Amino acid sequence: MTKDERLSLICQHLYSHGESTIQTIAEIADASLATVRRDLLSLEADGTIHRTHGGARIAKSAGVEVAFDLRENQNLFAKRAIAEVAYEQIVPGSTVFLDAGTTVLQLARRLRLDPLPLSVFTNCLNVAQVLMNTPGITLVLLGGQLRAENASMVGALAEAMIENLWFDQLFLGAGAIAPDACIYSLDASEAQLNQKMLARAGHTLLLADSSKFDQRLTYRVAPLNPSLTLISDELLPANWRARLKEVGCTLLKASSQAIAAEGQTA
Repeated sequence: MTKDERLSLICQHLYSHGESTIQTIAEIADASLATVRRDLLSLEADGTIHRTHGGARIAKSAGVEVAFDLRENQNLFAKRAIAEVAYEQIVPGSTVFLDAGTTVLQLARRLRLDPLPLSVFTNCLNVAQVLMNTPGITLVLLGGQLRAENASMVGALAEAMIENLWFDQLFLGAGAIAPDACIYSLDASEAQLNQKMLARAGHTLLLADSSKFDQRLTYRVAPLNPSLTLISDELLPANWRARLKEVGCTLLKASSQAIAAEGQTA
């Protein structure tokens, strides 16, 4: 196993299991304790993890963006449950935009399993790859500058393209939903493109699991408002459910426990 493969495996393990001991990490990575300690030092220097007494955990710092393929596996059952509810909201024969979010990617995978007649626009390379050659789906990938961290197309070209389009439905992910009831992004170009998407959509469905709430990132996208439908999981705190009623944002609840149970019995 190369160092890069080992680092990726360590990150995957920490995402799936939370805080873990150095001994456990060494067993998972099939590496010596000394090697794992060096790996953890490297990951901590990159801002990916925090070392703890005798172990490590994934960093939750707002200023760190973990690679798309690692974030994809965080809260996976909740994301799949949210995607299932989102799939039920899709209007066959319509034009939809799928954002470059890891929960939205789960929706793309659900569409791949049970295709609907749709025109799908996206700025996400991974979404495009999943839906490529899917029966009944006309797929358009935005041009622009590639952000490798999010496998997304952004920038002036992508924004100009969106300004000449109209979407019946926008399925939007969220980097964070802060206490001020606004959606935030870690990247300025992503936030600006998200704003363009919102302006060109008839109905926006925000896909955000409960871990995204009460988090802070740098760039404001938009406030939660009555024009949005939020899809989240059953762990969304009661104070946020009340707050959503105050701002007039419709909430659809997804059951991650049901998805987890299906996985265990499959």
